[in-house]
Amino acid sequence: MSGNWSWEIFMDALPYVSKGLGITVGLTLSCFLFALVFGFVWLLLRNTPFRIINWFFTWVMEFIRSTPPLVQLFFIFFAWPALPVIGVSLSPFVAAILGLGVHFSTYVGEVYRSGIESVDSGQWEAAKALNYSAKDKWFKIILPQAIPPTIPMLGNYFIILFKEVPLASTIGVVGILQLAQNYGSKTFNYLEPLTIVAILFLILSYPSALLIKKLELKMNRRFEKKDA
Repeated sequence: MSGNWSWEIFMDALPYVSKGLGITVGLTLSCFLFALVFGFVWLLLRNTPFRIINWFFTWVMEFIRSTPPLVQLFFIFFAWPALPVIGVSLSPFVAAILGLGVHFSTYVGEVYRSGIESVDSGQWEAAKALNYSAKDKWFKIILPQAIPPTIPMLGNYFIILFKEVPLASTIGVVGILQLAQNYGSKTFNYLEPLTIVAILFLILSYPSALLIKKLELKMNRRFEKKDA
């Protein structure tokens, strides 16, 4: 194994590693979509009128956030006791969606909560005074004011999730990191394929950050016009 850089090896590894790009991007989007949807579930469970249920799910969320996502992936894929008994087995891709999706949904649920709590109490009182239905209250008053502040935080978690997705290679998801490791094990050259992985993550994550920033500014201007 040589420690010297080789452009020839780099160009040879590039198409091989890039084949896993679709899996990596697809897994990121699937996990984030799962987190966005399941974040609402956490929000509802934490706002039940029953204190013991509220306390229990608050503890569950804290437990999930406090344990490494890698351990959760291993538990879901290797150690989950009930699935083999009922004849259910998870593919690495599905296990990764569940593991990373549930983990990040706990953060997304908190983002939703902070966005809703940022709405001034007078807005809730105004909706009640105008006798708005629950649907109109949420979609015409609360959500238009709660969504813009959450966009930067959701965008940050999306980028963090994108960088955590390579953990799925530990349970057999063949993304760009796994392919880079496979290339290295075959040729005993790891520097070039791992550099390709870093470049691909940079190429995808930096424009995503710019797009999120642009979307945030656009939505802020839109709601400022409505307020005016």
